[in-house]
Amino acid sequence: MNSQALLSALGGGALIGAAACGLLYFNGRLAGVSNILAGMLWPASVDWAWRCAFVLGLVVAGVLLLGVYPDTFDTAPRPLWALGIGGFLVGLGAQISNGCTSGHGVCGLGRRSMRSVIAVLTFMGTGMATVLLFNRLSGG
Repeated sequence: MNSQALLSALGGGALIGAAACGLLYFNGRLAGVSNILAGMLWPASVDWAWRCAFVLGLVVAGVLLLGVYPDTFDTAPRPLWALGIGGFLVGLGAQISNGCTSGHGVCGLGRRSMRSVIAVLTFMGTGMATVLLFNRLSGG
């Protein structure tokens, strides 16, 4: 791994951790993106505004990254249909496990939640098995 990739990964991880800590400190909320998004889609929630601001920040950060490093979004690593199916399955898994990788992996593990440890082990194991199976079936 080159030093630029290492610094980029460290910087990204630090920003994610800072955002999660800031949301918990200032709002008393965990930064689980799937639950934040779900709270936006069903607007009965009284805290709809901060959820919209959080998701808007994710979108704006992606647009800024596209402007600064356009090669990042050059080509998809898999066909769009495969990415769509994968996205659907991730969303389904997030609903089944009552949280997503950001909620369990970043916030739950930091709080030493045993439920999050089990969820993250399940995410990682299933992800590894899926990549292995997909690569075997597609000849990759």
